[in-house]
Amino acid sequence: MAVSLNTESAEEEAIVERIYAALIDQRLAPGTKLSESMLCEAFGVGRMRVRRVLLLLANRNLVELHPNRGAFVARPTQKEAQEIFEARLTIEPPIARIAVSKAKASHIKALEKHLLRESTAHAAGNREEAIRLSGQFHTTLAQLTDNAVMVQVVKDLITRSSLIIGMFGETGVANCRDDEHAGIIQALRSGDAALAESLMARHITHIREHVDFARPKVASQDILAVFKD
Repeated sequence: MAVSLNTESAEEEAIVERIYAALIDQRLAPGTKLSESMLCEAFGVGRMRVRRVLLLLANRNLVELHPNRGAFVARPTQKEAQEIFEARLTIEPPIARIAVSKAKASHIKALEKHLLRESTAHAAGNREEAIRLSGQFHTTLAQLTDNAVMVQVVKDLITRSSLIIGMFGETGVANCRDDEHAGIIQALRSGDAALAESLMARHITHIREHVDFARPKVASQDILAVFKD
């Protein structure tokens, strides 16, 4: 029986999401070779499917495709890293302002539950989970704008920030501090749009300050181990 295009697209998007998650969690380091054969084995799909997934990721600047060499997790340059944070400072503070006008009690309650999970992960020393939840906080906040374009832009920026932190970040530093997220939630709860915008700008600035461009880190992983169920 033929597989529908919609089914194929959904399956490819599911693989993209799993690779996204590995990048955000910093389980995939910048420069890691993404072997087509290993990805086929990891996800149980054919080469054409894997190639379409890699092309989607390359279009979002998360993967670099090199003729005769294959696909690699993107390795941001210092200039690209600076540009990512400039973009985040331009885009995310206004999103926080918009979120204040859109947030309902149920949204704030959900963010508070999310923050509790984030704090628990930090307290337990579960860095991968803390990083995943920290990135999720930013995309969840963007979702309050009810603007799919903004959500995708923020999601891509968060993922690329994870690559930057994985490559240049100080040892033991996660993407975000949960206490700063708590302040943004409080601004949402009080309906203070200006404060939410200001806190988000300060928060992103703090993340950028913990990036050391003089000491790039390069590593690679066993792809099968990264995506083992």
